[in-house]
Amino acid sequence: MADIFVSYSRHDRDRVAPLVAALEAQGWSVWWDPDITPGEEFDSLISRELEAARTLIVVWTPQSVESRWVRGEARDAADRGVLVTVRFEHAKLPIDFRALHATDLDDWNEDPRHAAFLSLCKALEAKLGAAKPPAAAIQKSTQVSICVLPFANMSGDPEQEYFSDGITEDITTDLGKVSALSIVSRNLAFSFKGATGGVADIGRKTHATHVLAGSVRKAGERVRITAQLIDAAKDAQVWGERYDRELNDIFALQDEISKAIVSALKLTLLPEEKEALAQRSTSNAEAYKLYLMARQFWLRDNERNNEIVIRICKHVVELDPNYAQAWATMGLAKWNLFWQVDQQQEDLEYPARRALELGPHLADAHAAQAAVKRSAGDFEGALAAAKRAVELEPASYVANRLAGLSCMGLRVYDQAIGYFETAAALMESDFTAASFIVQCHEVMNDKEATQLAAAKAMKRIEKIVSEDPGHGRAIGFGVSILVTLGQKERAMEWATRARLIDPDNANLQYNLACAMSLLGEHDEALTILQGVADRSSLGMLSWIETDSDLDAIRSYPRYGGMIESARLRLARRMAQQPA
Repeated sequence: MADIFVSYSRHDRDRVAPLVAALEAQGWSVWWDPDITPGEEFDSLISRELEAARTLIVVWTPQSVESRWVRGEARDAADRGVLVTVRFEHAKLPIDFRALHATDLDDWNEDPRHAAFLSLCKALEAKLGAAKPPAAAIQKSTQVSICVLPFANMSGDPEQEYFSDGITEDITTDLGKVSALSIVSRNLAFSFKGATGGVADIGRKTHATHVLAGSVRKAGERVRITAQLIDAAKDAQVWGERYDRELNDIFALQDEISKAIVSALKLTLLPEEKEALAQRSTSNAEAYKLYLMARQFWLRDNERNNEIVIRICKHVVELDPNYAQAWATMGLAKWNLFWQVDQQQEDLEYPARRALELGPHLADAHAAQAAVKRSAGDFEGALAAAKRAVELEPASYVANRLAGLSCMGLRVYDQAIGYFETAAALMESDFTAASFIVQCHEVMNDKEATQLAAAKAMKRIEKIVSEDPGHGRAIGFGVSILVTLGQKERAMEWATRARLIDPDNANLQYNLACAMSLLGEHDEALTILQGVADRSSLGMLSWIETDSDLDAIRSYPRYGGMIESARLRLARRMAQQPA
């Protein structure tokens, strides 16, 4: 994570380079890439760095003020309270930024002692604290950083991809336990899956000094893993090995690979790091293999997969009742079914509670607890649990997503945006958090940010649907995003498609009701919502009552009537349950 992200127009590259050099000489880390067109495309690399940076400097020039992408980045930073601005050529700032101070750098002449540059440094110190001395900056720049590329699946069976991806993620997690190493995020590393570029190119784009690449071949109860560590600057192999083992040896093998990499880099493990590397969530190889499969289904974020995930995880915890991660994943999958009225609260709560008992320091266990509380309409309790999960694992996709949903339930939309943006940056295939960003900007009446976020979310949704035409959840979200983008006819076509694909999915029908409400088709929205309310759970009803997408229809008597009927139905149902 860089201290500073610099947003600028490609036309100003030559004047930005000396500014970056001067800031780095002060001891701050700066992210910019002269080989990527900044402000002109939101690829996964730019998005990740933008959202991770501690502050953002916007370089205003006559060219950059015309860039809607630079303006979008500036607005995002202003919303998060991390914006610092500089100006060249007395550029006329966009109207919504004229009240903010911009440091004029026309006369600084690349002099770090110039009053204007010193003023900029003071503004940055207010955001970041005093800069580290240059020596510390040099040391930081030479710290070993590793990008763990997705290990290639060499099993000859595409269905085994879950296993090679899981091995990759576990090795990434292991290396992240070594304090002397900086690890490129999973999302950024996985964005290079199948890439044809060289190691040096990947190292440059990720700012990694080393790249770990490898392959996994699983056949029956045997596994072969090859791995090689490459010095990105020299494009030379530092270490390489091939392992042929029984599947039961997979845990010792992962430990061996991590320690071999540390040894090849001539690093020293602290005693607690040695202990951490030796710790495993389970010692049961079969349970581990099945858990990786369940996790792969979970990450696809298709509601039809939830029953699959729950079924696999139930078998996993039969094999190893103390596998906290499996309990947490089961709890998260059950949360995705919270809208089903026949779900017993105890059935929803138990996996999350068990995960927390077994893994109190496991981020997913706290995330599962947040999911349970959110399911019951306890948004404050959910946010507290989600925040604890984020504290334990800042790069947890599900924790940030749940924190955002909890903030939405509390109608704290500016905070929700921050969590959702982090979640979307952490998972390239995410469309759910990306779509909620649109809704939050919409509620806050930020039209330009809404359109930018909608275009980004729709791009992700279209990719998902092209790969899985029956992905009902993605299609349902896509209807609302198309409405926001003003593509009414296409939105109606997608709505028809959604009804045909998954007619019994109440959550999908709910998303369609939201889309019709946004379209102004209030009667249609109320008709669809009636069918949802008639079979909603208490948690689903709580969400219906807080969701801003339905604000346009709340004044209708039909809406009030269906909510009251749903509450009476649920009260009768609760009264009939045994004490």
